[in-house]
Amino acid sequence: MMDIDNLCLKCFSELTEGAVCAECGFDNDVPNDTMYLAQKTVLAEKYIVGAVIGKESDAVTYAGYDIQLDKKITIREFFPTGIANRLEGATDVRFRQKYLDIAPRYKSSFYRLWTSLEKMHSLSAVVPVYDVFEDNNTVYAIIEHMECIPLREYLLRNENGYILWDSARLMFMPVLTTLEAMHSNGIIHGSISPDNLVLCRDGKVRLSPFCIQECADISSPLEFTGQDGYAALEQYDNNHKMGPATDIYAFSACIYRALVGTNPPSAQARETNDKIMIPNSIAETIPMHVIKAIGGGMQVYPEKRIKSISDFRERLDAAPSVQAQAAVSTNYTIHQEYEEQQNKKSRIIIIVLVVLIVAAIAAGIYVVEFTDLVKQPETTTVAQEVKQYEVPNFVGTGYTKSDIENNGAWNQQFTITFEADYSTDVEEGIIFKQSVAAGETVDAGSEIILTVSKGIQTVQVPDLGGKTLEDATKELEGLGLKVSSVEVYNDGGHTPNTVKSAYGTAPSTGESVAVGAEVIIQVYGEVQTTTQPSTEATTKSTTANADED
Repeated sequence: MMDIDNLCLKCFSELTEGAVCAECGFDNDVPNDTMYLAQKTVLAEKYIVGAVIGKESDAVTYAGYDIQLDKKITIREFFPTGIANRLEGATDVRFRQKYLDIAPRYKSSFYRLWTSLEKMHSLSAVVPVYDVFEDNNTVYAIIEHMECIPLREYLLRNENGYILWDSARLMFMPVLTTLEAMHSNGIIHGSISPDNLVLCRDGKVRLSPFCIQECADISSPLEFTGQDGYAALEQYDNNHKMGPATDIYAFSACIYRALVGTNPPSAQARETNDKIMIPNSIAETIPMHVIKAIGGGMQVYPEKRIKSISDFRERLDAAPSVQAQAAVSTNYTIHQEYEEQQNKKSRIIIIVLVVLIVAAIAAGIYVVEFTDLVKQPETTTVAQEVKQYEVPNFVGTGYTKSDIENNGAWNQQFTITFEADYSTDVEEGIIFKQSVAAGETVDAGSEIILTVSKGIQTVQVPDLGGKTLEDATKELEGLGLKVSSVEVYNDGGHTPNTVKSAYGTAPSTGESVAVGAEVIIQVYGEVQTTTQPSTEATTKSTTANADED
């Protein structure tokens, strides 16, 4: 076994030039954030924790080393964003008070997911998992390390920004077997996109990473993992249930991206305007049965979508049964139009007919607009694709400034700045305002200003004794306080309409009160005088009354 002290804690190459790795450039003198496990922590007496290399909605991912097998690994720790934390120097994961009731359920989901994947190690599109265990009040999955690049990066490196179906078929079809096995075991990936379909050095395409299904639902308190263009409508709308068709939608969108070179529009946008544009020159290169399969897989509503991987595979393969069904169901008027135009050699008309057939076979949901298709300039490259991200809900989930600063993914996606302000409703240190609303889609690098609570703003009640009611009211209102007054008895020794000198306010002078609170001031009233009747007058009155009797 190699000496760990002499290995880079990110790539585990031998250090030859001091603390900075000559292979990957990682500075080994820079520790992991205190929120995560410290480097060189030993798990299960055989796994060495290295540098943090990723942070997803439900977990943090570390580079790692198996000292028994003497090889590099990947360690995934259940550590859901905004729900979990860790005290500095501790190893145990703690869950925030407000999430104590749901954290065990998410933890169980994480354990079930990775133990299920461990049993599927023979499937070609799953990065092999070979150990899952509980420790430190959380769950760990040990994953075989594989060198790979995301599909999106591979496509952008391609000269045209897209690939032909013959190449795409070799990449995508083997993944379907894995998806089918996952679905039969009750696993829905929920966040398939060109960023987590990865091409490995052995030539295989694999799905990575996996998050628990709760992350794929925008209503969950966990950070949503879906990407616009690849997330299905049911992930935004609870009126539709997630299932295998959810992954079929995302996978179809990935095939579209690979063949066309652009991201498809979001499912939410397509609900009101279901148009998917294909440039003429690209549509010519895509087999008709593949266009039909993509159309069926990207139906907006899940009940109209292809529902099983086996059906989707048949359509992509153009199985004889599928061809026969398509021939029967094709709209007669489209065939008639084709017959009328068959002697015309215009390439544009042929492409339009192809698109119309797609619209008919896809039950009217997969639509390419005639005029836009003809007029649209041909796009063959995606040299500088601007990434866009959906803004998370930073407010209402108990996030602190430290939580945001330690989330590598958010800081790569956005330019996040902070300001502080008082709040009567949110405790000190918690994010309670964001400049861009949650759910909005913005370009990568867009600025988001997060406001951190300074807690309740307080002021001291000033000494108002002897001041007039008007002056006292102005002074208190100037401090942001509300004012009410009560009149008290004046025995003649005080100036009317002035504040009592002792205990003249409630709360009392010098006490700290929240801005906006009410202060009651006691004000002397006018001097009260009473005139008693004289003794002589009283006597005369009594005598008179006696005489009358």
